[in-house]
Amino acid sequence: METLQAALDYFFSFKAYVMLPIIIFVIAVLSRMRIGDALMASLKLGVGFAGVFIVFDFFVATVGPAVEQIVEFRNLGFPVLDVGWPPLAAITWASPIAPLTIPMFLILNVIMLATRTTMTINLDIWNYWHYALVGSLVLNVTRSLWLGLLATLLIGVYSIKLADWNGIYVAKRAGVKGISITTVAINGLMPYAAVVDWVFEHIPGLRSISYNPHAASQRSVAAGKGKNVEAGFEGGTGIETEEAVDPEGPRDRLRKLLELLSEPMIIGAFVGLFLGFLAGYEARELLELAVHIAAVMFLLPPCGALIARGIEPVSFRLKQVITSRFANRHDLLVGMDAGPVLQNRSVLVTGLLLMPISLGLALVLPGNRTLPLGDLPNLINVGAVTVLVLRNNVFRSVVAGIPIVATYMLIASNLADLYTTMAQNVGFDFQAYEGPITAFTDGGNQIRYLVFHIFQGNTVAILSIPAVLALMWFTRRHSMRLAMADAVQTTYERR
Repeated sequence: METLQAALDYFFSFKAYVMLPIIIFVIAVLSRMRIGDALMASLKLGVGFAGVFIVFDFFVATVGPAVEQIVEFRNLGFPVLDVGWPPLAAITWASPIAPLTIPMFLILNVIMLATRTTMTINLDIWNYWHYALVGSLVLNVTRSLWLGLLATLLIGVYSIKLADWNGIYVAKRAGVKGISITTVAINGLMPYAAVVDWVFEHIPGLRSISYNPHAASQRSVAAGKGKNVEAGFEGGTGIETEEAVDPEGPRDRLRKLLELLSEPMIIGAFVGLFLGFLAGYEARELLELAVHIAAVMFLLPPCGALIARGIEPVSFRLKQVITSRFANRHDLLVGMDAGPVLQNRSVLVTGLLLMPISLGLALVLPGNRTLPLGDLPNLINVGAVTVLVLRNNVFRSVVAGIPIVATYMLIASNLADLYTTMAQNVGFDFQAYEGPITAFTDGGNQIRYLVFHIFQGNTVAILSIPAVLALMWFTRRHSMRLAMADAVQTTYERR
């Protein structure tokens, strides 16, 4: 076991943007891609992920001091420090559950593929820690390795089934085919998003409100072709029409204003100004913060697009090889995290708008003990599937996101003492800080919290299992409706 743990420690000492391209390169070569093509695809994937990490590191370095200054300037007191997800990942990989997680999930994935209970090939090995974390929590409380492994297995099956159903959203609403999102922190609330979308669709008035920056980003191209894309803040559908655009009319001026307000750089600059104001920054610091956050919003989409360009040819080739042996498996998806969809402007804008909302909620939410800091930029990632399910509609996504961020804070606060104990048990050092720690989004994940309480024998959690299964059934139906509509549209276009 010690040898295996040492091998895992060495393996995971590599950054994700180094480890994942190596895995993808090996798979590409085994799928009989040409060496040059496999190398280029792997490098694009690695460079794209490296870009995301670099941009997010810059984002944390920019936003972190601003949030700390807000706490000091406004005389706020929060006893629990949000250290972000990286320490949680390190703590998890150092736990006894970690050495067993990778082989267990690889075997599980193969079995599910062979029995046709999934169509997702989960290659996102680095993010297996999201499954192992709940097992580590259960192990620390129950002292049972078997219960910890069972909890890990359960949340993994839940996540991979949701990945099966979110592939159609990734294809149709992010434009990345053959990919699904397997990370439970990102896809875990997909049933909630499906229900919220259904509710909005059945409320007159609210149903017609649509703020869709992703559709608006394509508007200039459509306008150049003499078309108009009906996508804006109100009543938009994102559907092109042949109506000519009057460059001098009020409709066109409104369209251009909405395009401007749909630009992530503009939203980023406004959020930076707002955070700088709350922090009491002087003019120079205020403007620098605004430009820095605007730069982050500009740089993330190209990184996401590069990841997508890297993984798509490997995904296509892998499916070709598998379907040549199993002729009826044309539906296979490659499981990834949110990287490929970070080119979607609605995902970026939603995450960005939820950041100041989260800070405001933290000040007034009863029972909250932490101020979002280390995990605050992670709101862009964890909300990706929710935004896609909610039709890239930022209005719906932000409304749906408010209860999500509120429960993140409450759960992260509730589990802070346990996370602190786990960190101490594996010798994790936070240098001069000696207080309790947590992570705002990953530490407050609702599905992980539910599974954790199920394995403690909590009656309410156990009784909620039928409701969760019903929500999964509803999510599958929601996904199938989009898939059927896509099939009808494809058949029509072929005619």
